[in-house]
Amino acid sequence: YLDLVQLRGQENKKPHQMSGGQKQRVSIARALINEPKVLLLDEPLSALDAKLRQQLLIDLDLIHDQVGITFVYVTHDQSEALSVSDRVAVFSQGKIQQVGSPIEIYESPANKFVADFIGENNFLEGAITGIDGRMVTIETDGMGPIRVTTDRAFALGDRVRHSIRPEKIRIQTAEPVNTPENNILRGKVFEVIYSGFQSKFFVNIESGYRFKVMKQHVQYLEVGQDIRWDTEVHIWWNPEDGYIVEKIQE
Repeated sequence: YLDLVQLRGQENKKPHQMSGGQKQRVSIARALINEPKVLLLDEPLSALDAKLRQQLLIDLDLIHDQVGITFVYVTHDQSEALSVSDRVAVFSQGKIQQVGSPIEIYESPANKFVADFIGENNFLEGAITGIDGRMVTIETDGMGPIRVTTDRAFALGDRVRHSIRPEKIRIQTAEPVNTPENNILRGKVFEVIYSGFQSKFFVNIESGYRFKVMKQHVQYLEVGQDIRWDTEVHIWWNPEDGYIVEKIQE
């Protein structure tokens, strides 16, 4: 088990001589040596720094594959839950809101709580004014019509809540061309947050709604130099990328 948790050569150390990550590995080995059918991990990485958390998360996944038992992993870190799990259960006030694969939880949330809890989101509300097969038109409150595809059954006049993830929205200063199916809105940048690998833009739309938009940096020094505070921009997204989270009960 020392080999399993990569602590060979550390067996003669006292607890005070070990790092936080090593102590966590000892705890895991101590639990696994009894050969349980289920291992409960309750916030096992919460006291560790971000880089060490990421490394131990990978190690836990490898250990799980080697021992072949069920791990029940309790965490408030949404990225941990999505990256390490085969199935995720989202709880609120003691009740399960949704159980599914990480992709199902993120892409097809059962309600607003799940969509808001897992990752970042933009929520729009409105009434359904058109249905054409899978394509639904929603007359949003203050922003006009938007289009979204759905596999769920809705009726004309239903009030619904629509979700669009920030990373699925594109942002540019020029007006998009050759995008007749896409949802396009105009606005002005209120704030820009640079995070190295991406930038987050807060865009005020004329209706007063504030969108969150994320732009991934895939090239060296690609920061979106033409988009700064107070820049007028167009934001747009494909109807396939939005999701109707729930019907709003009147």
